[in-house]
Amino acid sequence: MAACAGTSSCRAKTRPSSWPTRERNSLGSAETADYGLLSPAWAGTRAAALTSDEALLQAMLDVELEWLRVLASAGLINSGIPDAVAPACQASRYDIADLAARAQGGGNPVIPLLADLRALVRGDAPGAAGPIHKAATSQDILDSALMLMAARTLETILADARRVETALGALARRHAGTVSVARTLTQHSLPSTFGLKAAQWLHGIGQATAALENTAASLPLQWGGASGTMAALTTAADAADRSPLALAADLAGRLGLADPVAPWQTNRLPVTRLGASLADLLAAAGKISNDVLLLSRPEIGEVSEPREAGRGGSSAMPQKQNPVLSVLIRSAALAAPGYTAMLQAAAGAADDDRPGGSWHVEWQALRQLLRLAGGALAKLAELTEGLTVHTDAVARNLELAGPLVVSEKVMARVAPLLDDGVPGQGKKRVQEIVARSLAGEDFAELLRGIVPAGELADQEITELLDPANYLGQSDALISRIVSAYPGRMNA
Repeated sequence: MAACAGTSSCRAKTRPSSWPTRERNSLGSAETADYGLLSPAWAGTRAAALTSDEALLQAMLDVELEWLRVLASAGLINSGIPDAVAPACQASRYDIADLAARAQGGGNPVIPLLADLRALVRGDAPGAAGPIHKAATSQDILDSALMLMAARTLETILADARRVETALGALARRHAGTVSVARTLTQHSLPSTFGLKAAQWLHGIGQATAALENTAASLPLQWGGASGTMAALTTAADAADRSPLALAADLAGRLGLADPVAPWQTNRLPVTRLGASLADLLAAAGKISNDVLLLSRPEIGEVSEPREAGRGGSSAMPQKQNPVLSVLIRSAALAAPGYTAMLQAAAGAADDDRPGGSWHVEWQALRQLLRLAGGALAKLAELTEGLTVHTDAVARNLELAGPLVVSEKVMARVAPLLDDGVPGQGKKRVQEIVARSLAGEDFAELLRGIVPAGELADQEITELLDPANYLGQSDALISRIVSAYPGRMNA
């Protein structure tokens, strides 16, 4: 077989001769691969595999092959060419490290890939190489491949997000009656329920997931030719009396991408929209991880992560059980804004009819967001499905707040009884006993001492100070949030 992709002889023919021989020979796969050694938030996950260099290479090959099928279906090339090219459209047949190194020559990986693809096809089926990449340009292939890679990765991200929604919905219902203390600006504030906390987690994840679903459904094909005019395709299509826009729409359908209104070479909103949707999902995940990290501190102890052998241990302190799932989710959420800003900056710097430099910086930023979201949501699904709520600790921490946790209610109910005809006098008197209670005196006794028994009986004071009687619309809010995602609960 005359195919040369991935062989030393092929590399010698296609790499710039100006490169030092030692450098050319040292670029092996193991040395250049990114396995995520410093990125435990996504390393080893399904998203990592779906966004690998091999996965992107396969997406580029898929775009090239499907385009040949479109052309064949339209009668613009011989009907047997796609099948003749198909065996060469397997990423495993290429030296990825070599392609990556050679991409420096033209500024993108499509150019060296085409050289190797054509070389392979000439070896297998010499007459089929000519139509490859007909009327297309590098940006068409790479942008469409990135959208295709994103679509494939979003499937697993959204599946994990729905697992999270299901777990949080169950958690919210199960703990709807678990009275807890709410915390604002790090301090105890009012009574709440753990169920409402879980429901609010669900509300954030649910909104972000719905937005990401909409984004996934609208990921567009990019197909404009060398300068976005579809000129080469128009010339070819006219010969067969076919519409270039119809051919592009056929390709979009075959790839499972949306058919855009027009090519989007320098309109980078499809990329920024995808990046923002991923960042929002990571922000919602980060909120949950932040709360779990706080609540799992030993001195609070309200929740604990699911345990698994070998996870959460310390290299020096064997007694520790670190909440590593939350740590890694939080790290992903913290990293996301930087990559999102990079996409926005690149979009704002897009110039002419194909961006120079700003287009190139998008690729890694978008891939990192996909990886971070994929890794974080896989871990969040495991976290929420196995989260343990320690109701005894929840009750203990609520008790620490004492009756002052309902001081807002007391102020509203009692202050008007103490005005003595002077507006604001009652509020001042209640504030005084709150201050004395903070200094160590019993609030219930202080309250009894300033409110006439005829105005408020002992039993009424007891009920007034019961946190369970001041939960507002907690149950209704839980119900509304959980019911807002009815289709997801059983997904």
